[in-house]
Amino acid sequence: MNSLIAPALAAAVGLSSQAFAQSAPLQVVELFTSQGCSSCPPADAAVAQISSRPGILALSFGVTYWDDLGWKDTFAQRKFTDRQWAYARGLRHDNVGTPQVVVNGRTDVVGQSVPEIDGALRRAMLPAGGPRVTLAAGNVAVSGAAVPRPADVWLVRYDPRIEQVPIKRGENGGRTLAIKHAVRELTRLGTWAGGAKTYAVPPGPAGLETAILLQAGPGGPILAAAKG
Repeated sequence: MNSLIAPALAAAVGLSSQAFAQSAPLQVVELFTSQGCSSCPPADAAVAQISSRPGILALSFGVTYWDDLGWKDTFAQRKFTDRQWAYARGLRHDNVGTPQVVVNGRTDVVGQSVPEIDGALRRAMLPAGGPRVTLAAGNVAVSGAAVPRPADVWLVRYDPRIEQVPIKRGENGGRTLAIKHAVRELTRLGTWAGGAKTYAVPPGPAGLETAILLQAGPGGPILAAAKG
């Protein structure tokens, strides 16, 4: 196996080598889901399962377009729905639906099983040698060669716990859903076009984790990511 792709492949398939996890770029798995969607719990479970792997940043975005069909998603935000629509345009889809798993902003699958997500990771691996993002001491630093167009720097706050959500109405009425890495905040910090640049990261609510996504425009590929 080519020595340049071995570390990244290790992260994608969940191998436990710490050396691999440290040298490979962070791979970003975004789930668009709804508590009102009966097809979503398998995808919620699959993404929760891979979220603990080294080298994986898994994020669960609740979308709003199920909210009028019997149950209002307790984590959904309009900006998360807008993000899914941006991916629909970037990936040349005519519509959006749940569940949807987007890997590194480069490909998508329904995502109702771990093998399905692993296949997408293999197809859309974030390569080594791209921009570098580091998150420490209330700041995020981005560095690297110039890019063709300015990239967006996104701040993401998510809950690392598994939250048990009782659903009272709608397609999942009577069930309790387990949601992990539910995103609670998505904020654009600015743009980056190359070189070294630092952005202030405001303090977050207690109990939430912080991640940074460097993305080639709305709905574009992820260029780099960091979590801390």
